[in-house]
Amino acid sequence: MRLFVGIALNAEATAALAHVRERFASADLRWSLPESWHVTLQFLGKANEEQLGCVTARLREIRSRRVPVRIEGLGFFARAGVFHAGVSLTPELLALQQRVPVATRPCGFAPELRPYHPHITLARSKGREGNKALEMLRRTVERTGAALAVEFRAGEFLLYESLPEPEGSRYEVRARFPLQDD
Repeated sequence: MRLFVGIALNAEATAALAHVRERFASADLRWSLPESWHVTLQFLGKANEEQLGCVTARLREIRSRRVPVRIEGLGFFARAGVFHAGVSLTPELLALQQRVPVATRPCGFAPELRPYHPHITLARSKGREGNKALEMLRRTVERTGAALAVEFRAGEFLLYESLPEPEGSRYEVRARFPLQDD
């Protein structure tokens, strides 16, 4: 199984991103489904049942207050072929994100070496035509000055399993971890 830890979006954030998707949808890009949108805290990768149990137990030990999640702006990771919504790195989000790899390390998972750059993947390029479509989308987004700003307070974070399917991965929640009220 392939696992990752993340924050699900609320209805308002999902609706705002769905509007972006409707506005810019292109047949030459592989668009993420709204039910798959999330903010990743740590990608764990391949795991066995023992690691799943360890990760679940360790993540239950994390104590954190509710986390403000601010989705702002649209962007591109051109080399990776990704169109995304940006997520502001609030102190609370960063603190939670830093606790997750500390918790999962004893279960055999190494922390990411790259700086944390929270985002929500909206679409991916598919092949050469997808790269052209992504560049055209980038120009359109810049030309229209499309703005995006929505905020919510996350009351939990989740452990997901990524299940590959022909049209893209489907994510199943394996465990939920509540965050405390302020």
